[in-house]
Order: sequence, then C-alpha cells, then structure tokens
Amino acid sequence: MNFDYSRFRVNEGDKVRLQDLSALEDGGYTKKSAKKEIKENIKELKKFQEMFYADNRYSLLIILQARDAAGKDGVIRHVMSGINPQGCRVHSFKTPTTNELEHDYFWRHYIALPQRGMIEIFNRSHYENVLATKVNPQWILNERIPGYNSVDKIDQQFWDNRYENINNIEKHLHQNGMRILKFFLNVSKDEQKERFLSRIDEPDKNWKFSSADLHARAQWDDYSKAFEEMLEKTSKPHAPWYVIPADKKFFGRVAVGDIILELFKSLDLHYPPAESIELLQKAREQLVSE
Repeated sequence: MNFDYSRFRVNEGDKVRLQDLSALEDGGYTKKSAKKEIKENIKELKKFQEMFYADNRYSLLIILQARDAAGKDGVIRHVMSGINPQGCRVHSFKTPTTNELEHDYFWRHYIALPQRGMIEIFNRSHYENVLATKVNPQWILNERIPGYNSVDKIDQQFWDNRYENINNIEKHLHQNGMRILKFFLNVSKDEQKERFLSRIDEPDKNWKFSSADLHARAQWDDYSKAFEEMLEKTSKPHAPWYVIPADKKFFGRVAVGDIILELFKSLDLHYPPAESIELLQKAREQLVSE
C-alpha cells in the first residue's frame, strides 16, 4: 500500500502542537494487512541491509523517542527482526552512570554511534537531555557544568544552546556519511493509561511497569511542551523528525519500516567490485583440483 508519510515529517520552521496531531491513525491498514506489510518490509530491509553493509560508505542512526508505553521496543522487535545482527545494534540509554556524568552529556551517545556499514538504533537518545532534563531541570545540576550551580540559572538560552549543539553535531555526522532518521512515537494519554493498566493487571507484564512511569505521566503537559520544542528546533533536512501515530501499534510498525526503506532506496548503494574474472577462474580451478 502506498502511503504519503511526508505529512508525518516535521519540516524546518513548522509549528508543532501534539494535541492537534492524531495518535489514532491506521493508514488504511488492519492488523492482518499490516502484518503482511511488515513481513514484506523485513524481506526488503534484509536485502538492503546486506548491500548497505557491503557498500561500506554510509552508516544509519535510527532514533526512537516517546512517552512511556508508546511501543518503542515493539517497533524495534517487529521492524528489524530480519536484519543480520552483525550489521545492526540497539542501544537503550538509561539514567546516566557516575562515569558518564564525568563527561559532557553527548559523550555516551557519541561512543555508541554506528561505524560505516552499520545500523544503530537509539532507544531514547541524546534528546533526553532536552526532554527529561528540561521537565526536571534540577537533574542538570548533576552534570556540574561551570556557571550552572542552581536551577535559577538554567534559562531558555541554555536550552537553545543545546538545540544548536545537537543540530551541529548531527550535521557533522551527516556530512561524513551518517544518515539519521528520528521517530517520535505519539501515543495518546488514554491509550497510555490502558497500556499501564495492562502491565499492572497481567502478571507476565508486571516487570514492564515502574512507579516512575506515573511520575512522568503526571508531567504530561510539561513533557508535551518539551517534545514540541524539540521537534520544532531540531528537525532538519539532514536529520528529520517524524511524528508517528502510535495508538495503533501495527501502523506505527508499518510506518517506521516504510520510512527506513524509503531512505535505503534513496541511497546509491551497490556491492563492491569483485576480483577480475581471471582471478576468480584461477581460484575455481584451484579448488576443483584439490
């Protein structure tokens, strides 16, 4: 099914209001048709990933940001299940460790970036440093940044500097061969509630629930403002954000897979040239004669 995903893309200069964006989109898919589409996407992704790895000029960074229970893990599991694990890694970023706090906030993300030919998926990312810390600015104090020893000193200019730094780093990465796709999985407050209740009511899902999830849910409006500002200030042609409706899990998985495929198809990928016909023939004769 052909679907125009450009309407989910945040263009530079766009104003974003999450309350105006539907989280319930299904793209005309049913669970059954989406399952079929995902299966076909996996076949194509496997083919392109092999060529991507062999071509060895580009790398791909896929960033997933969302509220809790929006389905990031499910997207990774369903969309990338056919990829050769030697060419793809997933990195989930948690609360910074003591060692990580001894460096600037981007350090732990930079050392996890993909090398040429590789795909890296960031399950949460450096954007937490303009999301969770913006909603909870007291956490910035843990970074011990000179000149910022109290929350009162963390003003809008501080955040604007971070947006600019992130944009510059991503531009540098793009100029050196890294392609970047950023997905915000947009789940509604009602759907998140149902998923939380499912995690509480079903014993085999209890491990997925944390009381900290309710704390973040209580900050829903503050997080909405932080997400909107992040999307507006860091979506660039070389590193675009896509706001993916996530209430229908099956559609979110289809959408992410389709957009990744679109990127692969836009690249001039090819296998490196083989050795000469003469050398291949000699090698064949040598093997046959053994």
